[in-house]
Amino acid sequence: MTMTNQPGKNGKRYEAADDTALILPDEDDRVLEWTVTAELADTRLDKHVAEALAQAMPEEGVSRSQVQEWIRAGYVTLNGSAAKPNAKLAAGDRVTVVVPEPESAEIVPENIPLDIVYEDSDVIVINKPRGMVVHPAAGHFSGTVVNALLYHCKDLSGINGVLRPGIVHRIDKDTSGLLMAAKNDHAHLSLAAQLKEHSVNRRYTAIVHGVIPHDKGIIDAPLGRDPHDRKLFTVTDKGGKRAVTHFFVTERFRDYTLVELKLETGRTHQIRVHMKYIGHPLVGDPVYGGKAAKSLGMAGQALHAGVLGFRHPRTGEWKEFSAPLPEDMQRVLAMLRNR
Repeated sequence: MTMTNQPGKNGKRYEAADDTALILPDEDDRVLEWTVTAELADTRLDKHVAEALAQAMPEEGVSRSQVQEWIRAGYVTLNGSAAKPNAKLAAGDRVTVVVPEPESAEIVPENIPLDIVYEDSDVIVINKPRGMVVHPAAGHFSGTVVNALLYHCKDLSGINGVLRPGIVHRIDKDTSGLLMAAKNDHAHLSLAAQLKEHSVNRRYTAIVHGVIPHDKGIIDAPLGRDPHDRKLFTVTDKGGKRAVTHFFVTERFRDYTLVELKLETGRTHQIRVHMKYIGHPLVGDPVYGGKAAKSLGMAGQALHAGVLGFRHPRTGEWKEFSAPLPEDMQRVLAMLRNR
């Protein structure tokens, strides 16, 4: 999705993150666009957008009054043009929303222990535990990786603003593993460019439902917002962004498979959606696992970012790091092997 010439904060033009490579390339999604269905015809624009955002971005806590302000400011357009909050929708109308970042939020440094894998004056690589949010958002302004980094580091890059200093990419709250952050703008730009060029080596380990018969494969299926539930993502040809995941079978069990996955692109929830798409959802995935999916004692999806490699932004030297599986995944694997 690319959106240009739309009014933004301070009158600036907004562009999708995959075009700028400065703000969480390929993973951030603050531009939403969809077509109004027949059953929603005659609904007020402000009511419809508020309900859609409540589903698509529940962590933002957007109220209807906020939506009305955004409509008046031009953040919300109807068929590419400005509209009034009480405008009535028709089937086939195109609604576009540029969700502005929160403008005032004091992010407090917190003495939260970090599992630091590597650190120098430009980059820090940490092993994030399952259950920890990467950066603050409405509803959780403490206990995040950013709060911990602000306490630990004297400097972080400012490209992503006050809410996401130093953050170049993300992994889901309930995914564990390696995450890199930039300590200055030069490092941030270099790492962001590498992510956009798909030259960063990101490998994950996952336990999935079912026995995958093939030893390896490539899932090349575009991802976009689920039209039936805007807070989810799905494989779709309508406005979807190209997404490519490579998988390699490591070990098979009676009803499960241990796989290694390599990301070629980095879309939101990419691995989780792709594995569901091929009929092998992640163990413990509360969103994409399906009603019959079992957690096997996991508090979140069985997904771990175990390998991270990149060119050092200052020296150009190739750096690659690995992190062992967390205890809960090791416990599940031991159980499966003992069956």
